[in-house]
Amino acid sequence: SPRTGPKLHETKAKALNLFFLRSPTYTVGSSSVVGMLFPLSEYASSPFGSSNGVPEFRFQDRGLAWMAIVHGCARMIFSISAKRLSPFSLISPIHRLFSSTSHSIFPNATPHFHSQSPNPLPDQSHVDNRTVHETLSCYSEDWKRAFEFFNWVETACHFTHTTDTFNKMLDILGKYFEFDLSWDLVRRMKNNPYSMPNHATFRIMFKRYITAHLVNEAIATFDRLGEFNLKDDISFCNLVDALCEYKHVIEAHELCFFGRSKDLGFNVNDTKIHNMILRGWFKMGWWSKCREFWEEMDKKGIKKDLHSYSIYMDIMCKCGKPWKAVKLYKEMKKNGMKLDVVAYNTVIRAIGVSDGAEFGVGVFREMRDLGCEPNVVTYNTVIKLLLENGRVRQAYSVLDQMLKNDCAPDVITYHCFFGSLEKPTEILKLFDLMIRNGVQPRMDTYVMLMRKFGRWGFLRPVFMVWKKMEELGSSPNEFAYNALIDALIEKGMLDMARKYDEEMLAKGISSKPREELGTKLLQGEPHI
Repeated sequence: SPRTGPKLHETKAKALNLFFLRSPTYTVGSSSVVGMLFPLSEYASSPFGSSNGVPEFRFQDRGLAWMAIVHGCARMIFSISAKRLSPFSLISPIHRLFSSTSHSIFPNATPHFHSQSPNPLPDQSHVDNRTVHETLSCYSEDWKRAFEFFNWVETACHFTHTTDTFNKMLDILGKYFEFDLSWDLVRRMKNNPYSMPNHATFRIMFKRYITAHLVNEAIATFDRLGEFNLKDDISFCNLVDALCEYKHVIEAHELCFFGRSKDLGFNVNDTKIHNMILRGWFKMGWWSKCREFWEEMDKKGIKKDLHSYSIYMDIMCKCGKPWKAVKLYKEMKKNGMKLDVVAYNTVIRAIGVSDGAEFGVGVFREMRDLGCEPNVVTYNTVIKLLLENGRVRQAYSVLDQMLKNDCAPDVITYHCFFGSLEKPTEILKLFDLMIRNGVQPRMDTYVMLMRKFGRWGFLRPVFMVWKKMEELGSSPNEFAYNALIDALIEKGMLDMARKYDEEMLAKGISSKPREELGTKLLQGEPHI
């Protein structure tokens, strides 16, 4: 399908991805492909070379690709799909695609493919920061490929990495616990005036250490921030926030209020820190501690702000006491406290759960009447309430309102629908609309849909989602592979399931033991 408008950066990222992929290299002698990324006026100085006077655009392909004509014939959009073991193909082989389009639309195009070594990419002026960032995102599930690309684009394209692209690479490395490599990157950043580490850099480091439950290492990282002139209250708040976000609130509480707190050189007894700790107890689901800490804030004379009330209302909703959240809301109104969109989002949910969806929608209308503009979370909350009450048509009506009011739906909006709809054709239609509206599916989107279709016994939609995942440049993770393999086993396609299981292991992704594939652990055998 043609994709236009703001998707140009994603297109460039996919094209850059194609250059990088290591597999047999093909040359497409179509000037229009070059025109997608580089203006026609630049062909003369293009490093791509030419064949019979026609500039050649070389890329490395894994076997399948698709393209569509946009902006007349000057720009094209395409993406790559790795060759998989699908029982059917949803897109045509690349040689058919180009042979059927290049002759009719581009009469001077070279009509064939031939294997060659890739020429250098264009200079840095053609490879911008956002394109590199988007391409790295394609490899978020494969840190080795991401790191290889990260270094390749610097050497082959003469791209000077910025703090933003370094931070993206750090996030991917940290996800796979490659902390030694991460610190090597930090040192590279420090030696480059264009990519000095900033607060976001170490917020990523804190997050990744703490998600790996390496709390001491995260605190040690904070202690090292003096080397970067970043040991301040912002970094400390980032550390505390990461501890609370990833269920290490006990350590955060101790760090803030005991032991070292006096040596930090800045005040930790403020509302912001207390809100983080309150939210940390909330993340743990430790409701008695939430109530205890809420009362402790009053005893210590900590002034509660709108954010404090929003967190505590959310706590009341999640612990199954939405009526208490409604009571807090009325108390806030009585005290003349002006609610913001975040507080209203919580109130809509609380009233919708305790009194019914119609009352939640009533607060939504009241919010707009008072001049508080709803955001995407507000709409998502209303949509979820309506869907939970079986009011699908009204939910679609709210989705239409979002589009009319220039509030673009996000991936969560569509997840609400995917979780409630029960017709495969309707789900696939909405999935297609999601992509056409420019919303990039997340990996859990693909996994959710494949599991749902697999559970229903529909294999073809599973492969359609898998193909779309590949077309959009996402690398499948263990959950995606497991969803596909489980669907294949359910339909008795054991040979194909086994091949995907082997492919998964070849990538270094651990698969779950399955009796059907002969990979179930023997009794007493340790699970590594």
